[in-house]
Amino acid sequence: MDQEADLLARARRYSFGGRMDGGGGVAGPVFVSGSGSEVEDVNGKRYLDFNAGQMCAALGHNHPTVTAAIKRACDTLIHAHSSHFNIEEIRLAERLAGVMPGGLDKSLFLQSGSEANEAAVAIARRYTGGYEVASPHVSFHGLSDTARSLTFAGWRDGQGALPAGNYALIAPYCYRCPLRQSFPACNYACLDASFELLDAQSTGRPAAVLTEPLFSAGGVIEPPPGWLRRLHELCRARGMLLILDEEQTGLGKLGTMFACETEGVTPDLITVAKHFGGGVGISAVTTTAEIEETVVARGFTVTHSHSNDPLACAAGNASLEVIENENVPARAAAIGTCFKGHLAALAQRWEQIGDVRGRGILIGIELVEDRHSRRPAHALGRAVHRYCFERGLIFSLRRNGSVLRFVPPVSTSEAQLDRAAALLDAAFAAALSTRPQ
Repeated sequence: MDQEADLLARARRYSFGGRMDGGGGVAGPVFVSGSGSEVEDVNGKRYLDFNAGQMCAALGHNHPTVTAAIKRACDTLIHAHSSHFNIEEIRLAERLAGVMPGGLDKSLFLQSGSEANEAAVAIARRYTGGYEVASPHVSFHGLSDTARSLTFAGWRDGQGALPAGNYALIAPYCYRCPLRQSFPACNYACLDASFELLDAQSTGRPAAVLTEPLFSAGGVIEPPPGWLRRLHELCRARGMLLILDEEQTGLGKLGTMFACETEGVTPDLITVAKHFGGGVGISAVTTTAEIEETVVARGFTVTHSHSNDPLACAAGNASLEVIENENVPARAAAIGTCFKGHLAALAQRWEQIGDVRGRGILIGIELVEDRHSRRPAHALGRAVHRYCFERGLIFSLRRNGSVLRFVPPVSTSEAQLDRAAALLDAAFAAALSTRPQ
């Protein structure tokens, strides 16, 4: 039995399934190493990783600045009592405040994006005295209970009763507007309708809206200009806090330090995760001093055994060093311009590419049967994905296969972008050649 077959046999016997995009089976590849924008499996096959791991390697796999910081932490202090401060945590809180939108100065460090979003919701509830929270219907905020109850992009089937008090808003999905409107003539009809419904369902205890500024797992859906500002106004009118989940969009990914900067909106809380730790699990909730002081005075506390761990915080400090010193926002913007150019050229060649969208290194294409009806081309997306994966290009499928999502790390070269585009072109040619005419 070869090494991969042996490992997969052991995985079938001992490893838990239920992976997010795993399809329910146990199959290769089995990865063993990574560097920059590539990963390698046990057979020595190399892949271009245009999903950046689980989007957590957006700085590149095993960035030397991050790995050096982890090694230093291993020689000094890996774990610390979370009821007390440690030096790496304090340094990280100060450094994170330096890159956050003005006024967001107080940070709490946890392990995952789900935990950060749960903590942000808990803070909003304690601060406002309310309970009800809403999120757009293409949102993804995690798969723990509270986070899943505000995740409407999928992953809810069979979960039974989720926590109460959480509501869906109509998302600003302009390519497929649920209200059959067109921007800008619609004047944000999705928001007006959403808040009319929310007001009708409310028991008078609104607390917050939790939203992504660009919806990643929901299909790389970018709201139209002004949507976030209008949302902020509607929250303010109801005494609700605005929580921005910038875990998949923040810290340089979209060409700015935070996605909300393009709208000039400063929320009440921001959550970050993903490449915040350069591949190590760490997340943060950052808010204002006034909100922090108020909820702490009211007895709020949230902690886990590994909250604020010095090793994770050291990785976070190193990641922020890379993001600032290597000008990651500018690099992400340049990669996005280049790769979107490739995808736009493919759209000229293949009419099944209905839309090319996204910013920076978070890019998507939506596939359709034809551009007039815009019927989603689910099977085509799966065929293109399979062809590329077999030939060494990793990316994600979203919206049941009709959206291809790409997250090339900022370490990606122009040659690697060219290679990915060539593979996609060949994949469309192969998939469409087998279709009945």
